Amino acid sequence: MKINMLWRRARALPALLISISLLAGCTNLKLNDNRNPEVQTTSVDIDTTAAEPAEMDINTGQDDTARSETSYLVKTAILSWNHQDVIPEYTGGPWTEVNGNVPYFADNEKIPVVFEEYAELDGLGRCGQAYASICQELMPTEDRENIGQVKPSGWHTVKYPDLISDLYLYNRCHLIGFQLAGENANDKNLITGTRYLNIEGMLPFENEVADHVRRTGHHVLYRATPIFLGDDLVCQGVEMEAFCVEDNGVAGERGISFHIFAYNVQPGIEIDYTTGDSWAAEDAVPESVDVVPEDETDSGVREYALNINSMKFHYPDCDSVGQANPKNIKYWTCSRDDLIEDGYSPCGVCQP
Repeated sequence: MKINMLWRRARALPALLISISLLAGCTNLKLNDNRNPEVQTTSVDIDTTAAEPAEMDINTGQDDTARSETSYLVKTAILSWNHQDVIPEYTGGPWTEVNGNVPYFADNEKIPVVFEEYAELDGLGRCGQAYASICQELMPTEDRENIGQVKPSGWHTVKYPDLISDLYLYNRCHLIGFQLAGENANDKNLITGTRYLNIEGMLPFENEVADHVRRTGHHVLYRATPIFLGDDLVCQGVEMEAFCVEDNGVAGERGISFHIFAYNVQPGIEIDYTTGDSWAAEDAVPESVDVVPEDETDSGVREYALNINSMKFHYPDCDSVGQANPKNIKYWTCSRDDLIEDGYSPCGVCQP
């Protein structure tokens, strides 16, 4: 299965236009900026109006007035091209490296400020880019709230009990995870993403950043960009970038640095990205698929213990709850289906 992806990015700091060209048949996703004379690009006018960076204390990053006068969001445009470029064919891995795993943050962005920004929804109600400096000051100090009232573009409540262990095809995927920025029902931060994208593609990288910030107290630049084609309501996937400022992007145990594209796919399921409709693949078992209309889902509620780090939910008296870090455990009263749609998985011990 091939997923087409075309997008162009122009940065507000500085106003640098980056062209993205994905080469058919290649083994790695190629992103090339327009300084390479060998790269053939299509020009497009993109509004990059943004205030120049205000002066701020780079040691504390606490000048809120300065933060309000500038924007670090990348301007994103969805292009219609007269030729077809493709990202590498999905062959079973939930993500692939981009630009040699090196993020695109400019040098003047790499300062320990505290901020989070979310692009406005476009005319089709689709999310744009989310960008933040993940740090202990930004992380949540209160329990996660319900986000079930948000219906991202392309949303369908559909479950495939014989093809997906946690039943539901779609989750309300945070572009910047709750454990990183504490955002609840922010419609600018929630996309329609497959269970596979949420748990296998994005969550491991979110956990990596969260663990590093909790352990070191450092600042990690973190940017998530959903990639839509044309008028599609469901994105092809999410580009994720991260860079630890204090460690200067050193990867591994001592630091954080990555740049990946996570596929918005679900093994065994075909998706119409234009509408969000889905069906079992030919090699799946379509007669066993149970498609449940949204108004017929289970509305029963009870109290659960949520581990916001592992994204597992438990019965409150589960032994796993007592063994977990208390800072990661939150209690929430809701339906089981709501938790699964929000990206949580049932505990394998207490099997809630």
